[in-house]
Amino acid sequence: MANAPAAKGERIAKVMARAGLCSRREAERWIAEGRVAVRGTVLKSPAVVVGPDDAVTVDGVALPQPGRARLFRYHKPRGFLTTTHDPQGRPTIFEHMPRELPRLVAVGRLDFNSEGMLLLTTDGGIKRHLELPATGWARRYRVRVFGTPDPETLAGLKDGITIDGITYGAIEAVLERKQGRNAWLNMTLREGKNREVRRVLEHLGLTVNRLIRIAYGPFQLGDLPPGAIAEVPAKMLRDALAAAPAASR
Repeated sequence: MANAPAAKGERIAKVMARAGLCSRREAERWIAEGRVAVRGTVLKSPAVVVGPDDAVTVDGVALPQPGRARLFRYHKPRGFLTTTHDPQGRPTIFEHMPRELPRLVAVGRLDFNSEGMLLLTTDGGIKRHLELPATGWARRYRVRVFGTPDPETLAGLKDGITIDGITYGAIEAVLERKQGRNAWLNMTLREGKNREVRRVLEHLGLTVNRLIRIAYGPFQLGDLPPGAIAEVPAKMLRDALAAAPAASR
């Protein structure tokens, strides 16, 4: 089965993710733990291609049939983790989701002290596609910093910057207004590396004390209240995916 041509099926982790059961990374971990079987045979490797007639089970339960891909806008409040479980017992966004929602996975992350727009989807393939830098979708932020930003230095971020050996791509950063010893910035980036906004601004001698993501690609936070979730209409999702640059899924 592992040698089956890709045209006749998909890799098992992708099939599990599309069914809304888990992410691809989680699927690979479950396979390593011996929890996944195909036609009654427990898998030992994720390098397996399955077709539509292959019976896949997880913990002895048949894999659910994938439904229509769905996408949601969520206003993540400050003080929550973007994860399903935290060993330290800190609150996570998924602990407070309405019970009637399907299983959702986050498109990218916002760290514990960040807030604002977070996309959630039922489809692991969409998640991966929207996270790829090749998709080219801009992430827009409003950032409050302690310190005095230099407009020329901010403008220079459009050429990218390297910090401790990590290269960050072009960033559009504009001083919006000053507020006492703080200042508000508007920032737009397309890569979204881990803690990118905070690390870049700290490198410039500025301390971030509030970070709000207001848009992810064509999807806007708008007036969605903190903790609220709203489904993106199916047509809007189809149009957005069709307009995004082609990328491998």
